[in-house]
Amino acid sequence: MSELPGAEERNPVIFAATRPFRRLLPIVALAALAACAKAPAPSGQADPHEVANRRTHEANLRFDRAFFAPTSNAYGTILPQPVRQGVSQFSSNISLPGTMVNQLLQGEVEDAVHNAVRFLFNTTLGVAGIFDIATDIGLEERDTDFGETLHVWGFAEGDYVVLPFFGPSTERDAFGTAVDFFINPLSYVIPKPEGYLSPASEVISRFGDRYDYGDTFDALLYESADGYATARLFYLDSRRYDLGVEVEDDDLYDLYEEVYE
Repeated sequence: MSELPGAEERNPVIFAATRPFRRLLPIVALAALAACAKAPAPSGQADPHEVANRRTHEANLRFDRAFFAPTSNAYGTILPQPVRQGVSQFSSNISLPGTMVNQLLQGEVEDAVHNAVRFLFNTTLGVAGIFDIATDIGLEERDTDFGETLHVWGFAEGDYVVLPFFGPSTERDAFGTAVDFFINPLSYVIPKPEGYLSPASEVISRFGDRYDYGDTFDALLYESADGYATARLFYLDSRRYDLGVEVEDDDLYDLYEEVYE
């Protein structure tokens, strides 16, 4: 008697299309366990790894001075702003399905549907997202990431960490960054080499961001008395604000006066 065919043999198309969602099942199970949890409110700046973090911070600055900043300046000088904007918008659009997955995991169905409609408009009428026509009709991007998903599930912020190349983060956000690399369903559907367009456009758009916000970046890291402490405070404050976490910190006023005066 011949062996019954498996699911992949019976329905190869459906099997391939649902592969990314099956890989998310352990994450969904984790979400169910943490659904009723609430993340503890962070306080202060937990940085027990400051010595190691400062070493990574200095290595990131050396990389920025030697490669990232000059390459970004060349990129911004050679390519006109509309081209750079198109690359950034394409990168944002192609990453949107991953954002939608995070919103579903957070229970934000309305935001996921909103972004789905935005993705449909920009992918079709906006030529794969190069042109952002969705924002013009009121479908602005509603952003999130897996670090926020973990926050919604009740995971604590954890200690402050500095990641190589990525810079300031927390233990929770560092794990979230790693998961976000694999959470986009398009990465499992688009064949290679076309599938490399998403990470490539993300890297290129970072050069554009470094060029466009170079003055603010330099003020934070190179012109303040202690660039490491400034970056730490700025990141923790802005991240907590994005997550809706209220933390009192008198030093924040001095930081914003120093950067924006």
